[in-house]
Amino acid sequence: MNISNPSTPPIKKRRTALYARVSTGTQQNGLDAQIRALRIFCEQNKIDDYELFADENQSGTKSSRPALDRMMRAIENDEIDTVIVFAFSRYARSVSHMLKGLEAMRSKKTNFVSLSEKLDLNTSLGNVVFIIISAIAQLERDLIAERVRNGLAAAKARGKRIGRVRKRNDALIHSLLQAGLSFREIARISKCSYGSVSASKKEYLAKIAQGEKQKLEESIAKFDGVQEHQSQIVLIEHSSEIDRKIAVSKNIGEHTNG
Repeated sequence: MNISNPSTPPIKKRRTALYARVSTGTQQNGLDAQIRALRIFCEQNKIDDYELFADENQSGTKSSRPALDRMMRAIENDEIDTVIVFAFSRYARSVSHMLKGLEAMRSKKTNFVSLSEKLDLNTSLGNVVFIIISAIAQLERDLIAERVRNGLAAAKARGKRIGRVRKRNDALIHSLLQAGLSFREIARISKCSYGSVSASKKEYLAKIAQGEKQKLEESIAKFDGVQEHQSQIVLIEHSSEIDRKIAVSKNIGEHTNG
């Protein structure tokens, strides 16, 4: 007789997810055609337990879509065994978005099947395609980063300011901080947010710390200079004393010989 352990959680039954998408509301026929092809595939492969996720009037460039988000949450909850799409482009048009989704699926041991490309990521060919997609996504990220860096460098060369223009009055905020006013009072007087006062205070404290560090370094350098000067004086005096003793010795020798 088998006695189940009541403390053991029940094993979740994983299901298949069918995903379809069209970009505009006027493409209803296209959405129906995708759903029909997905259901025929399930019938041919005896897949009965599936759930349909369909996004209508949703661009493929969007990484967040209502039905897609629900499906990805189900994957994260370990509820999906396989994701089936009509084509790669129905899931994502960005290589980086596609890779992010595939990595999330692989981490949950969820397979990905595309009917148009006749691709199953659980096969050897599918694994090769995943590696190629990963390499292309990395190349895409590197190219974007390079374009951003080149754009920033060109803007700086033209004398254009990069980033937001600072509107807070740091001099006023620092003087109010020295006066011991609260953040709330300083924010009201300087007409800026509480966070701006906090950021200005960090800069103020860093400036003070830097000034104290510079003063300490100057004091140490000055002390070292004084010590070196005193050492030179002692050395000169010691040399003079030696010269005097030598001269005295010579004089005594001359008198003795005479």
